[in-house]
Amino acid sequence: MYTNNKIAKAVRLAIAFGAASTLTMHSVAVSAQEEAAAEQQVEKIQITGSRIRSANAVSTSPIATVGELEIEQQQQPEIERIFRNMPASLPGDNSNVNNGTGGAATVNLRGLGSNRNLVLMNGKRMVPYNTAGSVDTSTIPTAIIDRIDIVTGGASAVYGSDAISGAINVILKKNFEGVELDVSHSRTAEADAQTKNIALTLGGNFDDDRGNAVLSFSWLDRDPLLLGQRSLGNYGIATASGANYQNFVDGIAPVPPADPLCGGSTPNVVAPGGGSGTTIPTRVGVVGVPAVAGQFRDDGTLGIGPACSAFNFNPFNYYQTPAKRYSATAMAHYDLNDEHSIYGTFNFTNTSVRQQVAPSGIFGSTFWIPMANPFLSAQARNAILTGSNANIGALNGPGLETWRDVNGNGVVDEADSLLMSVNRRTPELGARSTSFNTDQFQIVAGIEGFINDSWAYDVSIQHGETNRVNTNAGYTNVANIANALNAVSETECLTGGAGCVPLNVFGGFGTITPEMAAYASATAFSTTEYQQRVFSAIIDGPFDSVVSPFAESSLAMSFGYEYREEIAFFNPDECLKLAPASCLGGAGGNSLPVGGSFKVTELFGEGKLPLIENVAMADIVELEFGYRHANYDTVGENGSWKLGLAWRPVDELLVRVMKQKATRAPNVGELYAPLTSGLENANQDPCSVANAANIDATLRARCIATGMTDAQVGAVDDIVSGQINVLSGSNPNALPDAETADTLTAGFVWTPAFDTVKRAQFSVDYYDIDVSGYIGENTPQEILDGCYVLGNTSQCAQINRIGGGLTISGSGIQAYTTNLSYLRTSGLEFAFNFGFDLDSFGSIDFSGNVNKYLKVEQLSSPVSEVIDCKGFYGTNCDPQHDLRATQRTTWNYEDLSISLLWRYLGSIERETAQQAATFEPFRQIGSYSYFDLFANYHITDGISVSLGVDNLLDRDAPVVGGEAGSTSVNSGNTFPGYYDMLGRTYRASVSLKF
Repeated sequence: MYTNNKIAKAVRLAIAFGAASTLTMHSVAVSAQEEAAAEQQVEKIQITGSRIRSANAVSTSPIATVGELEIEQQQQPEIERIFRNMPASLPGDNSNVNNGTGGAATVNLRGLGSNRNLVLMNGKRMVPYNTAGSVDTSTIPTAIIDRIDIVTGGASAVYGSDAISGAINVILKKNFEGVELDVSHSRTAEADAQTKNIALTLGGNFDDDRGNAVLSFSWLDRDPLLLGQRSLGNYGIATASGANYQNFVDGIAPVPPADPLCGGSTPNVVAPGGGSGTTIPTRVGVVGVPAVAGQFRDDGTLGIGPACSAFNFNPFNYYQTPAKRYSATAMAHYDLNDEHSIYGTFNFTNTSVRQQVAPSGIFGSTFWIPMANPFLSAQARNAILTGSNANIGALNGPGLETWRDVNGNGVVDEADSLLMSVNRRTPELGARSTSFNTDQFQIVAGIEGFINDSWAYDVSIQHGETNRVNTNAGYTNVANIANALNAVSETECLTGGAGCVPLNVFGGFGTITPEMAAYASATAFSTTEYQQRVFSAIIDGPFDSVVSPFAESSLAMSFGYEYREEIAFFNPDECLKLAPASCLGGAGGNSLPVGGSFKVTELFGEGKLPLIENVAMADIVELEFGYRHANYDTVGENGSWKLGLAWRPVDELLVRVMKQKATRAPNVGELYAPLTSGLENANQDPCSVANAANIDATLRARCIATGMTDAQVGAVDDIVSGQINVLSGSNPNALPDAETADTLTAGFVWTPAFDTVKRAQFSVDYYDIDVSGYIGENTPQEILDGCYVLGNTSQCAQINRIGGGLTISGSGIQAYTTNLSYLRTSGLEFAFNFGFDLDSFGSIDFSGNVNKYLKVEQLSSPVSEVIDCKGFYGTNCDPQHDLRATQRTTWNYEDLSISLLWRYLGSIERETAQQAATFEPFRQIGSYSYFDLFANYHITDGISVSLGVDNLLDRDAPVVGGEAGSTSVNSGNTFPGYYDMLGRTYRASVSLKF
């Protein structure tokens, strides 16, 4: 290998600026001994964000570095938790997401989505786990991480598609020697939510140190935490009215129904306003006739009118999902000679994650029910027949059959059948759950070395696969229920064959017998397969003849070729395929097979040219540039580029600016998703009974224009539990094209040398990311507001009502995947590190990072309104704190280290348009501070013990009710992925090294 003749400056740059960051999380900076060792021989290094190897390694883009020490101090065996704590990142899918989880752990850099940041391991792409192209970070072997680099502001010119918000590069330990056993355990102060982890790593050199091989095995077991195990999770608190909030504050149990016969003796049945309208006893209604709707009582009678109970679904859900993980990683590299080395990595992970929600039910599905059904009481039958005959003109409306006059007498009687909506919770079937079992492996093999004294090469090939099985259990079988309700005998059904068991839902808990439950329940399966293959070849080196007249160093360039193909298949079983909402009651919709692939060939090059060196006020001024051309077999050709400048006026100061164009091609799920129904979040149906007092002539006309009759306006049921039916999939008339982003970063890094202050480094960076033509869907609330508030006819056309309502299967909102207008985010980041040597009392170090968002906006289409999410939360915005910060203080004394981490979240408000309809105390969340304490003691050179306490002051999470945001982030009346619901948590670990 070769060295640089300007040793001193190269060392200062490589150490001080190569890893300089606006997001630095090191507790202790590079030591003087490391500098001295580096000065003996400086090899060319490659930093994340560039493929050019250089001893003069200057980062023109901001790079965050999370070191091994920070990972140890946080005591997190799940790397996603460390990403989540970083101010630059917002929570993605994680252990605190229950209803809406994909059974994975993802990173959401800058809040732009987990599919807009590229995750690498040792500079190589990781294989995604789903058709959306997201990477599950739980497959990363935490025990052998050397560091994690996060480059922000777009990195497509270097790494290719997906690096819109940046790239995350996990660097593993390359030359591990010895044996290391790590055992860790955590539990809350309530002695629950335990997590156990064991990792064993073995490694060593061979063949006279020409090679090194490492094996690492790990096991993790994470216990669940039910909402019902915390006081807050036992209440169904309404975001709009605050119902049940005072009971929570006063420690009073949820209010039971006023009528004891309205499920009063059934667990989790409460008064209206405290839970879901799909409850016990059953609620029924004749489709299209709001006047014939009511709720049964436990004795089988039917009360026409408003609901008398609700179902508190909260206690069954998880604040922390259970998981098991088994992982094995093997790495090796071998020097064939002084110039050429081969390397390889193999990683295998099996993960099992379980999600659980409240018992299933019949969620507004419609069925033909004979009026001679034997389980209908005489009173209930008479109430339905009387109401139907009184409103006979509303039956069989235009295009909708709701009454079958079997005997042709023109009167609704016992011989006839009516199309009725049914809402009935089914606790007799137990809780609903989805289990995600995933096997994932990835193989990387390559050869690297030097072509000559100046030019290096790296050629590699990789293959990765994900295979997962999802199991949905505890659900009702809607198709079988349709047969079971179509009965005039207690022993036989009119349809469904000999195996059909007539079903009694016309009453309270216990009307469904075990035999009925067996026929009316279903278990469904789906599989996902993902394959990724990549071949890359890169060369880099200097052009000695290209030198600026004002500099000494020559142009350094990197050129490369990459071929990548990705293949994905999602295959549901026949139950899940059944339209419009699958055979599963409460699954939210049906699923259809998704299958497709894409191939891309890419040519890229980048360069660094020192323009000025070694003059007054310009130790170096360096130009950085790059371009990447991609040719997809799906969306054709696109390009990305970067252009930046680094200026170091003096040794201690680096000023940098980078302008980039990044791209993201549509993934398999965005290109090939068929049209299916599902559930998404919304606040309210403006045309429903919930908004009846606010319906004026203009709104009434708009409601009627979307398929309602005048009598239905203000009378139909509101959406259930803040969720609405949505028809989604790839827009068949406008398949998405690649999205592009214009990014700008600018800032400085100052590394001063003081006599008393040691290890000092300060940085400030500005970032601006503008994504044009982003691939996504209109939010349901955006469509509702666009139609009923703004009067946009194009958005009114996306609303499909049945019987005037939006709760019946087949009704809902059309929200197709296509290219929308823009996403914009910008902000400032400040980071610092400094310390003091305390002589005989050791040393103390301070580090921190502050992220201040200046803009967080999105616009779906020119006829929509701009959605401003900076400092807001709601159905359009997951919580987006405009100020996030961390600060760590560490004291080192001989073999003892004690560290305190302060995590800060700024205040946040409910979205402006949703403030008026929100209970006043839930309109704002004040600032939050959490403190995590860590202590480590080295008993011997090979044995260390660590203890920690997270949420040291046991700060309670804020209360916002159950409809304050999307179900994936708003659960148990709070935001458990953002605020701690576990309470004070104790951690302990032991590390043995041989």
